[in-house]
Amino acid sequence: MIYLKPAHYQQIEGFLSTVPFCDDQLKINSKLNSSPLSSLFPFISYDLTSNKGILFGINMQNASMVIFDRFSMENYNSVIFAKSGSGKSYATKLEILRSLMFDTEVIVIDPEREYEYLADAVGGRYFAISLSSEHHINPFDLPPPREDESLADILRSNVINLVGLFRIMLGGLTPEEDSIIDSAITETYALKDITPDTDFTGKPAPLLADLEMVLSGMEGGESLAQRLAKYTQGSWSGFMNRPTNVDINKKFVVFSVRDMEDELKPVAMYIVMHHIWNTARRNLKKRLLVVDEAWWMMKSQDTASFLFSLAKRGRKYYLGVATITQDVEDFLRSEYGRPIINNSSIQLLLKQSPAAIGALQETFNLTDEEKYLLLESGVGEGIFIAGLKRVALAIKASYTENQIITSDPSEILSIKKAKQEFLEANGPKTEAGG
Repeated sequence: MIYLKPAHYQQIEGFLSTVPFCDDQLKINSKLNSSPLSSLFPFISYDLTSNKGILFGINMQNASMVIFDRFSMENYNSVIFAKSGSGKSYATKLEILRSLMFDTEVIVIDPEREYEYLADAVGGRYFAISLSSEHHINPFDLPPPREDESLADILRSNVINLVGLFRIMLGGLTPEEDSIIDSAITETYALKDITPDTDFTGKPAPLLADLEMVLSGMEGGESLAQRLAKYTQGSWSGFMNRPTNVDINKKFVVFSVRDMEDELKPVAMYIVMHHIWNTARRNLKKRLLVVDEAWWMMKSQDTASFLFSLAKRGRKYYLGVATITQDVEDFLRSEYGRPIINNSSIQLLLKQSPAAIGALQETFNLTDEEKYLLLESGVGEGIFIAGLKRVALAIKASYTENQIITSDPSEILSIKKAKQEFLEANGPKTEAGG
């Protein structure tokens, strides 16, 4: 119902009518319904601006602000895919910094020690998990039950999680070994008077060495006890064979596993995430769990399964899970990769490598224009997807925010140098005044 007609012999009047003079020299009017009228404005773009939330960035199509609250979606999870150096950790730290202002508790699993300065700047807690670390988490710890849970359910659930942990630690289990481990864990808890029929609230949990002792006395458990010995007596014994001394009762907590040996990183991340899950179930608060370099978790079926269970069940406990990875193909190759994406209401895609763009285009139904945008975008630029809406996003930080969250080595060295010069120039005066 739209007909375009050239302004024959009135080209000057037509031109002057279109320039911003507010002077209609053609004086030709037509009545239009709203549907045909909308076709006169073909250049449209989505807005992702809401009345509450944090600033994720600037809409590259219309320069509007992308303000969004992840806790207003049907689930609170997100995924970030980007090649190395594209700004994924920068974007995550910026979201963390802004989320902390809205009473959100944030917990980070940091494989590369990128969040230490941020934790120090906001007064958070930083735990370096390694074989020689003074921080320990006992995987046998049991959380207090919630109102809708029984003690027997808590114990049964933890036994199942521990069996999954030992599958990772021992390099897999046969069906017979799986059954032996299950029985040994139950008996180990019973040694501490922790059974489904008793009230074990407040009782000290057993240690890994207790399980080794039970296995060594069980028929068929001798070989399992020998394989477990390196975690209780050998060079790996300092990490998990001690009572928990980690307190995560802070608004911002970081667990760094950078100094953990590569073969033990999946084990460490599994134990840390299980400890975080127990805490999240214990106290209902608005929390965000950030799993950086999540491809470590996807290496093992048990760790990938546990990450998926967090993404699936976290909503019940007001927990959002932010999954970040640069190894897109390994993540999607896992049987839990796509389910994690499907259970994430927010997806952020930053600059991609040509090798990974095909899998991403298929997974996220990207158009060719969006594909080329991800191949050619700069640092901190990409596509922000929330539900059915998607916009081209540019991540922007203020000068002060950038000083806190930057990962650029040259900027970090400059900040450290300026800080050292300031301390040398003002240190004695500050001490005298204080």
